[in-house]
Amino acid sequence: MKLETRTKTIENKDAGRAIIGQIRDIINLKNLEPGDKLPSERMLSERFEVTRSSVREAIQKLEFYGILKSIPQSGTFVANIGVIALNGMIDDILKLEDPDFKSLVETRILLELKTARLAALRRTDSDLKKMRQALDAYTEKVINGKDAVQEDLLFHLAIAKASGNSTMNNFMLIITPEIITNFEKYHVCDSGMSQSAIEEHEKIYLAIEQQKPQEAKAMMKKHFKALYQYCYNI
Repeated sequence: MKLETRTKTIENKDAGRAIIGQIRDIINLKNLEPGDKLPSERMLSERFEVTRSSVREAIQKLEFYGILKSIPQSGTFVANIGVIALNGMIDDILKLEDPDFKSLVETRILLELKTARLAALRRTDSDLKKMRQALDAYTEKVINGKDAVQEDLLFHLAIAKASGNSTMNNFMLIITPEIITNFEKYHVCDSGMSQSAIEEHEKIYLAIEQQKPQEAKAMMKKHFKALYQYCYNI
């Protein structure tokens, strides 16, 4: 990763932590109770002098940890937890260390063996359509010799969505950007492996389509052979 890119990544993470801290300060300053509404994203972005997308990312992170709750067309509200617990949780979030890449990959393996199995049990026609679209986009890029890391992960995100487990899906959404950013840096997979991955993806898709959970899990595990070698030196 270029130094400039790395610097921007650090700055973005520091900015995100600062926004979370400022949201905590507003909750305390206004004595907001569970169920009380936060100022709008626009108002917060103006007050913090940051972009609305930065505010939205901070809110989404706090929502993931159960501290805030966003209701479409209504706004963002303080979750049903006490102020002392809320402050303690936010302090813990601000102290969280950034996971190393190997930990992210290991987490991805554990998650996707579960999501593949659940997707085979719960997938809908709409889920299959999204998986097919991502898989076709991946195949086209590989055949044309183009980088297909993002399309690869979009296929796996479609599987996570099809699992019907919102928590697992949220975890995948959180770790995926970091994996995309660092995939080439750590040389996890050789470029020549992309061709064989097309066939592996097809087998995973077929198992999910035919609602064969054990086969879907087995095909996913086989697909992750290189990742197993990277994480566990086997």
